[in-house]
Amino acid sequence: MQRWRGLEDIPQDWGRSVVTIGSYDGVHRGHQLIIGRAVEKARALGVPSVVVTFSPHPSEVVRPGSHPPILAPYDRRAELMAGLGVDALLILPFTAEFSQLSPADFIVKVLVDKLHARAVIEGPNFRFGHRAAGNVDFLTELGATYDYEVEVVDLVERGEAGGGVPFSSTLARRLVAEGDMDGAAEILGRPHRVEGVVVRGAQRGRELGYPTANVETQPHTAIPADGVYAGWLTADGERMPAAISVGTNVQFDATERTVEAYAIDRVGLDLYGMHVSVDFLAYVRGMAKFESLDGLLEAIADDVKRARVLTEAYDSER
Repeated sequence: MQRWRGLEDIPQDWGRSVVTIGSYDGVHRGHQLIIGRAVEKARALGVPSVVVTFSPHPSEVVRPGSHPPILAPYDRRAELMAGLGVDALLILPFTAEFSQLSPADFIVKVLVDKLHARAVIEGPNFRFGHRAAGNVDFLTELGATYDYEVEVVDLVERGEAGGGVPFSSTLARRLVAEGDMDGAAEILGRPHRVEGVVVRGAQRGRELGYPTANVETQPHTAIPADGVYAGWLTADGERMPAAISVGTNVQFDATERTVEAYAIDRVGLDLYGMHVSVDFLAYVRGMAKFESLDGLLEAIADDVKRARVLTEAYDSER
């Protein structure tokens, strides 16, 4: 998959293409429907498929300080999009000047002049241009003038347990924040992932016999609610079952909120300085302060046991 940052990166000889535009944070199941349809349409027409997204999130430019928690960083989104068969990813720097483009100017400068859109695939609530004034009706109207067609993909709704709510990044963020990893995975189509570099912490886990990878997450990352989780720690391509702790470590009156993962049954791991990912499978328990060290060690041993069982059961079903 080709990656472009800015309109100037698009090859001068770029021909017609099928395009879809959006923030696509998380590349959740609703996004997968739209992107998948764009890929399918492109193959039917014999042209490349292009996903257009923005950096930073438009809300941070339009309303500074309102950047939503990120479900997946750009590299992870690109990886997921490539897996869906996307041919090119265009990341447009979203600046104050860019935010002033009218919907008509956006269509001409991006879709027509640069990407030579043959078709545009979007969800029903797609908005674009200054003050988000453009919608799919306006996009369709100008398609007659600029020789592209528009197709709207309805997002599949969740089952009765979800109240018939469409797949959405907003809902996924809320579920992650609440520690509902099952609900988040239902929307994302996979366990929620957090990434970052392993840094040195207080090393209390090592002293207790459970050395953890202290993951320094990227700004605005969507971090699950405080608690203990079952999941996986992936480093250098190796995926390891893990017991994961999120919070301030109330046992030792710490104040910094951290994400720490203990790779179950692994001895002698040295992950300092490595970029790792942590996948959250299930909530195990809330954070608690124990009356004694023995009580803490007993709880950690139980956490590890439960995490091992949960991850093994998940893998056996796949």
